[in-house]
Order: sequence, then C-alpha cells, then structure tokens
Amino acid sequence: MSYLTKNYNRKNIAFIKGKGSYLFSNKGKKYLDFVQGIAVNSLGHAHPELIKALNKQSKKLWHVSNSFVIPEGEKLAKKIAKNTFADFVMFQNSGAEATEAAIKVAKRYFYSIGKPNKNRILCIKNSFHGRTLAAIYASGSKKMTEGFGPKVSGFDHFNFGDHRSLKKLITKNTAAVMVETIMGEGGIKVVPDWCLKGLRKLCNKKNVLLILDEVQCGIGRTGDFFAFEKSKVKPDIVPIAKGIGGGFPIGAVLMNKKVASGMTSGTHGSTFGGNPLAMQIGNTVFDIIFKKGFLNNVKKNSDYFLQELIKIKDKYPKIIKEVRGRGFLIGLQLYSDQTEFIKKLMDKKLLTIRAAENVVRILPPLNVKKFELTQAIKIINKVCSIY
Repeated sequence: MSYLTKNYNRKNIAFIKGKGSYLFSNKGKKYLDFVQGIAVNSLGHAHPELIKALNKQSKKLWHVSNSFVIPEGEKLAKKIAKNTFADFVMFQNSGAEATEAAIKVAKRYFYSIGKPNKNRILCIKNSFHGRTLAAIYASGSKKMTEGFGPKVSGFDHFNFGDHRSLKKLITKNTAAVMVETIMGEGGIKVVPDWCLKGLRKLCNKKNVLLILDEVQCGIGRTGDFFAFEKSKVKPDIVPIAKGIGGGFPIGAVLMNKKVASGMTSGTHGSTFGGNPLAMQIGNTVFDIIFKKGFLNNVKKNSDYFLQELIKIKDKYPKIIKEVRGRGFLIGLQLYSDQTEFIKKLMDKKLLTIRAAENVVRILPPLNVKKFELTQAIKIINKVCSIY
C-alpha cells in the first residue's frame, strides 16, 4: 500500500539510476528517457559537472535567508542579464511560483505608477502556467479548475490563433498578455514568429506588458536560449524554471528595468528561492549551455530528429496526423488517443509523455547523442508498424 495521495496516475515502474539519456529500473531494465522529468533534466541524468558542483557546494553552504547577500545568486543573475533581454532577475523555486511572481510583477508595476486598475492578465484558453490557484485560472482550463472555486478573478482568455478576439479583449484594465512561446501541456503548439512580433507591437500600442512563459520551452530547448529569440522580440517579463536547474529545483522571473521598478522591498519573497545550493547548480548549467557550439549542436541534432519523424509521419499518414514543435520540444499528434501508443513505446524501452490533442510529447536531453536519437526513431517506426 502506498501512503502517497492519488493525485498522480503513476505507471507501475520505479527507477533507481540514471545516466545521460538513460534510466535503469529496479528490475534491471534500461530505458531511453525522452521525458527527462518533463524537460527538466536539460543535461540528462547524473551529469558529471553537475555532480561536482553539487558536491562542492554542499560541503560549504546549503541555505541562508534572502535577508543576506548570496554571491552565487548574484553571479547567476549577472550571467542571465548579460546574455538575455533581462535587466533584473528574481529567483524562485519552481515554474508555477515563477509564473505567479510574473503576474505579481505585472500588476505591481502598474500599481507603482498610479494605475492600480490595470490589473487583468490576458491568456490563451487551455494553456498551462502551473498548478497554483492563480496559475490554474490563468490557464483557463475547466478541467484544472474543477473543484477549486471560488474563481480567482483577474484573467481573461482568447483561443489560440484568434487574433480578433485577442484585440477585442484588451481593455483599459489589461495589465499584461501572458502566453507560452510554445505551448507544452496544451499540445506542443508553437506561437509563430510573426505572431510574436505582432503581439509585441499590439502590447506597445495598448500600453500592455508582454509576458512570455518559457518555463518549458526555454533554456536551450529550441536551440536558442529562449524560444522567442528567433522572432527578435523583447518581452517585458519571462518566467523560467525546469532546464535551468538541470534537475535541481530552480525558478526565476526575468524582467526589464521598467517593470522591475515596481518590485520594492517587501513586495515578494521566496524562502528557498535563490539559495546557494540551487544557484551553484544553475551557474554550472548556464555555463555548459553557453559553451561554444552547444546550442548549435542542439539545432543540428534536433533538425535531424524532426526530419526523421516527418519521414515516419509520411510513411504512416493514418497514424500520425502532425509533427509539431521546435528543437527538442517535440509532439507527435496522433489521430486517436495516444495512451496505447505511449505504452507500446515504453514496452520497447522508450519513455515519452502525453500532452493535449492526442499528442505524444518527446523531450530528449539537450546533449542527447545522435545514435540515441536514431535508436528512438527505430522504436517509433516499429511501434507505428504494429499499432
């Protein structure tokens, strides 16, 4: 009997060891892990440089209050600011906490300039921004909000791609538009570059902030550090998490100087956010991703993988409806429910995970080897042949 609550529908399998792209079960079986903690283990399992950083820091200092200067956090914030749009960084524990804080930053900015009624956030319906109360209502998902009333107010929603509705819903009370640059849980749907550019222009015109949620699609997953970089757009606020910790819990809110002006002393806090242990890991992950050639290698390998997946789609057009995504944030949209397909992949030792719209979500580590991608292609092709 398990004494854990039943809020997770767990598969009857447990892992005792991980190495790179692979997981090893307690029954001695080896699996190719293309879930990686849902885009969390950006550098795979048990990366030697992360182990070294963790061991070194653990012998010095684990945690101190944010009432004091934390040099490791200052160092990571500087790296992020020097290499991205951001002027300031506010560290958190998780993606949900980061998106919650992003919402607070947007509202607080307008409050600080004497416009407290500009406090509503406009989001895509059935998006995903986390599981806290505000985040589930930001997502506009009936399924996620069921049983968690009363409704958290302050959010408006438009359908993905419905630009007319988006424009109509921006009012004098709108503080920000918050969208995932690539929708993860929602089915691996990419917001096109031209749409991001248009969104930026619209926000400028209407005096509205642009929040791009890159919790899942950021930190090198698309071959650029951020998925929005390809569009040349500069957002006002960006929540991140997952990949920046390489498996260690880290979240953050990145913001420009304008909106950061509202975050004065006492306006937000996070007990564990930015602690020395997390920050040392974050610094190491950041340094690895920004090594010469790393992101170009992500682009090269992911292009190969996507092209091979498209070949499988063309070979089995009655099974795979669409290959979605960018970089190593990939979705195979099936014509039927994906549950059995994912099970058959797992039976052949390839781990994947579901997303909305019958999508099989595929999330290799960023440093995956080409032969491992080829191995996955063979498994997916085999499952299609017997599905």
